[in-house]
Amino acid sequence: MAIKGILFDKDGTLIDDIGTWVPAYREILGELFPGDVEEKLAAVGYDAARDAFISGSPVAGATTREIVAVWWPTLSIAALDEKAELVNTGYSHVPLKHLTPLMPLGPLLGLLRSRGFKLGIGTNDVFTSTLKHVERLGIGHFLDAILTADTVARPKPAGDMIRAFAEKIGVAPSEVAMVGDNPQDMHAARNGGAGLAIAVLTGASSRSDIAPHADHVLDSVADIPALLESL
Repeated sequence: MAIKGILFDKDGTLIDDIGTWVPAYREILGELFPGDVEEKLAAVGYDAARDAFISGSPVAGATTREIVAVWWPTLSIAALDEKAELVNTGYSHVPLKHLTPLMPLGPLLGLLRSRGFKLGIGTNDVFTSTLKHVERLGIGHFLDAILTADTVARPKPAGDMIRAFAEKIGVAPSEVAMVGDNPQDMHAARNGGAGLAIAVLTGASSRSDIAPHADHVLDSVADIPALLESL
């Protein structure tokens, strides 16, 4: 069945994890954990020696609540919810200062739209944060849907975002391609019945980590038009 919709992960796929989240988290953690910033960054998988997130880092694809559970492991569920809300809402302006796309996104998304594809973002970030990122990047008019951890019943790796996107654009899940930079994006594609699971190597995952779970592995989203044209 032909692919009619493309659902992109955000961080590590469209957005540079290192350029965006390392300075943002350093600023946030500097207020929340003075003196322990580097320790807290390391706890969520940041390798300072390589200036990179290790494969499987929560920053690569976990929800904010899963990230704050690493920083505050002894808090109650209710208290963790409060911390996640603090990071998502109280500090939502911080990542915007550092927001770094991996490439000029307008030309890519415009080309895909011109070829008739419906486009969306499916991220484990929350909606308010994601919408601000989309607005800052100036790509909202290319998107038919934004699916986030708080707009579906279950975040990735569940397949809820795949199915919600397919329903939104009026196609079968098998007509959707999921594009992401970590295995849980690929698992979400499988769990949601997506027609294609496309991995990109611009995030924390190495080829050996993600290739077993993907139909195709690309250097970046820039290679997607050529791939889809070849299929």
